[in-house]
Amino acid sequence: MTQQKISDMLSPYRVLDLADEEGLLCGKLLGDLGADVIKIERPGGDSARNVGPFYHDEVHPEKSLFWFALNTSKRGITLNIEKTDGKEIFKRLVKSADFVIESFPPGHMDKLGLGYSALEKINPRIIVVSITPFGQTGPYRDYRAPDIVAWATGGRMYPVGDADRPPVRISHYSQAYLHAGAEAAAGALVALHYRETTGEGQHVDVSVQACVAQLLWATSDWDMIHMMPRRGSLRMSDNPAAARLLTMWPCKDGYIVWLPWGGPQGRMYWPPLVKWMDEEGMATDFLKEFDWGTLSHQTVTGELADAIVEPTAKFFMAHTRAELLKGAVKHKAMLCPVATTSDILESPQLAARGFWTAVEHPELGTTITYPGAFAHSSATPPRIRCRAPLIGEHNAEVYEELGFSKQEILILKQANVI
Repeated sequence: MTQQKISDMLSPYRVLDLADEEGLLCGKLLGDLGADVIKIERPGGDSARNVGPFYHDEVHPEKSLFWFALNTSKRGITLNIEKTDGKEIFKRLVKSADFVIESFPPGHMDKLGLGYSALEKINPRIIVVSITPFGQTGPYRDYRAPDIVAWATGGRMYPVGDADRPPVRISHYSQAYLHAGAEAAAGALVALHYRETTGEGQHVDVSVQACVAQLLWATSDWDMIHMMPRRGSLRMSDNPAAARLLTMWPCKDGYIVWLPWGGPQGRMYWPPLVKWMDEEGMATDFLKEFDWGTLSHQTVTGELADAIVEPTAKFFMAHTRAELLKGAVKHKAMLCPVATTSDILESPQLAARGFWTAVEHPELGTTITYPGAFAHSSATPPRIRCRAPLIGEHNAEVYEELGFSKQEILILKQANVI
């Protein structure tokens, strides 16, 4: 028997996506992998459509670039699952689905009669992925958390920023939620593998706080060298008198990253840079003679920091980022330029890999450039299959698949069910 060719990695599977900002990336990733993702919004549209920026700065629920970015490769329907008819329609959808993604407060789906315990009776193979700020259990389970709160309670905010200022958030956008969405997609696929082995679905419980906490390298620093992070420093120091060495250095046209390691790593990383500086007549005798293995971020004094930083900073400021990158490759020095948004768009490396993808937006009469696949695969490469759906764009298509007539669909719309 000839096997049917599968054009996309997850093309046999269907996803019902109820998530808001906390979990939109999960459905996008599964959709880009080929799953039939049906984004279910309340009648009138999801609140995430109101998150800017907007196309040409026109505030409109159909022009949110945030919505565009996180909802590619999805079909879109409207459905009020809090109405009796809406619940029954959702249950009918679950019968042919493989995944449900939701980000309601813990217990909300159970109150609607649509929690995992109810859905598994309808479809024992269903995989429900719940994404919430603190998970389904524990003393914080009922707490709400915008992205900045999840980032802070996960411990990732504490070491970020300047030593003499309060902690800062990594970005204006929802970094914590994006991490949770990616982890939720990974959890969903692990559950799918288990189901393909056992035939059983399961409930995947994702805590945004936990997803952030697992990124925290400070815990490994404590385990290895018993130091707590000191904001703004390279190597975490618990000595407030220790001077701070730069890790982000200004240059002629922007910034570069150079990590001023000490100890065994210092003996590896500093000599190539100092030799390069010496070739250009910019290395001081101190830099050429200093034993970098003795440099400790726990005990570095202000005088020592000045002797290191001043000539090094002067050298970097004498060059552009491109010159420093070229020289770093030549001299095997461990530095890299800090890219701007335009640098990324013009990156020859990303261009060579076909990373940027032009996606058609017929309703806008244009195409928009999107970041492409997170990985390449030889047989079933991830890809953006379509732009984000308009509000209720696929209502007729999906509800007719369920057996509803055009008249019944109209009646459901008038009743604010869809």
